[in-house]
Amino acid sequence: MGWLDGKAALFVGGGSGIGRATLDAFVAEGARVGVLEIDPVKCERLGQLGPAVLPIHGDGTSRSDNERAVRETYDAFGALDTLVSFVGVFDYYTPLESIPDERLDAAFDELFAANVKSCLLCTKAALEPLAAAEGNIVLTVSTSGFYPGRGGVLYVASKFAVRGMVVELAHELAPRVRVNGVAPGGTLDTELRGAVSLGLGERRLDDDPSREERLRERTPLDIALRPEDHAGAYVFLASDRARGITGMIVNSDGGIGVR
Repeated sequence: MGWLDGKAALFVGGGSGIGRATLDAFVAEGARVGVLEIDPVKCERLGQLGPAVLPIHGDGTSRSDNERAVRETYDAFGALDTLVSFVGVFDYYTPLESIPDERLDAAFDELFAANVKSCLLCTKAALEPLAAAEGNIVLTVSTSGFYPGRGGVLYVASKFAVRGMVVELAHELAPRVRVNGVAPGGTLDTELRGAVSLGLGERRLDDDPSREERLRERTPLDIALRPEDHAGAYVFLASDRARGITGMIVNSDGGIGVR
């Protein structure tokens, strides 16, 4: 018996990094999962995972793609119990004074579309089937949604917005739908990309060869987290074992908050 036996989920994002590790964990616990993924190569790989995984090529910042993903997941599995969002873009710690005036509008729109609007769009699209199932939503926040210096002003502000969204949606959607979040700390082996509008589209966090050492140095647990280290938090919050929990965020960050 798995923690998610008989459950159907939709992941918005999920072809790599924390999303992919969580997908593997959901399937191992008995869930069937639709995955809205923008990268066609990743969609092809997801299609090789068997009948429990339904890849859906599309953009998490598109209203119509989110609506289509909800519809296709429901049609394939006959229900929708859980919605999980992993879409994100990073600003590589760019401070406000370093953002050229002519790029600020585009940078704001890009960061907030990926990190905030995508959560709103998929939630709105999934409201009816989630309410019918008395299901739940798990949004990906970040350590950056709690502490300064874990990104630049746009990224930190966007993740504080998602943190607020968890609380407000939990209030609005109770008692039919639970809403919680997971706030991962710095994580190895992810493909979190930089903002194209800031000229950072080709950068990846793991390009820094000293990153594992730096992550260990800043966490009280002396750990450099990997995607699979966060997956259990998503599984728990999506499971019936968490049926009394809403409006909460699990800080999966190596204990940064105790320093």
